[in-house]
Amino acid sequence: MNSRAQRNGLIKEITAVSNQHIKDIKALERRKIRNETRLFMAEGLQLVAFALEAGWVAETLVYAKNIKTHELVQQVAAKVYAKGGLILEVSEQVLSKITHRDNPQHVIGVFQQRFGTLADLASDVEAAGGDMVVAMEGVKDPGNLGTTIRTSDAVGASAMLLIGETTDPFSLEAVRATMGSIFHIPLYRATREEFLAWRQNWPGAIVGTHLKGAVDYREVKPEDPVMVLMGNEQSGLPDAFADTCDHLVKIPMAGRAESLNLAVSTGITLFRLREGKLEL
Repeated sequence: MNSRAQRNGLIKEITAVSNQHIKDIKALERRKIRNETRLFMAEGLQLVAFALEAGWVAETLVYAKNIKTHELVQQVAAKVYAKGGLILEVSEQVLSKITHRDNPQHVIGVFQQRFGTLADLASDVEAAGGDMVVAMEGVKDPGNLGTTIRTSDAVGASAMLLIGETTDPFSLEAVRATMGSIFHIPLYRATREEFLAWRQNWPGAIVGTHLKGAVDYREVKPEDPVMVLMGNEQSGLPDAFADTCDHLVKIPMAGRAESLNLAVSTGITLFRLREGKLEL
């Protein structure tokens, strides 16, 4: 039998919301189903196009029948078909049942999740010529995580490591917030215990932000490679993680706010550490 990459795809027209394909895609809204199937949804023509351009292979492509003649839709569909994917032409009514939004996207792609292993992280980064990894511990908000993935991509980070009970980066909200960057930056994951045991394998410095940090974040200039370690929205970095940092920094503030949003503080720190390598 030919492999998936060697056979053409399949095109089906679907008009019933009760169709099993539609039910299976709809079920990907639930993390339990995403974990079981290792699949996730990406909503929007541009987002799906980004994924295909980055080398991701769509398991399923869904689009509204009334836009099938759109040039980019045809290009995307041709790529999915050539790689053996399933293409579903559906009515607006069916599409609205999948997206559950007042203004549903007209294109949806279903992709396999990708996670690298912690054991390979340092060597993967070195092999790719990378010099920065962003590590997030216990992030709860999918919008924060998606925005941070986008920011990490923007500064040229080589990878993102998700530690502990972190929200799912492949949820609809998180994927949407990445604006396509989830298809560009490799993701890795580890339990808290695995990370602390592995920490000595990281060949460079680890910079963590913490309210108890005594060093102004603008004063730290570690050599490459560097890992930026951020805690969750409520409690920040646990003590065990703060203790493992080579540099524990703080972002000074002049107003009355007690703290910064996690995605904002991560972005400030990343751009400061990368400022010498970013050009217009």
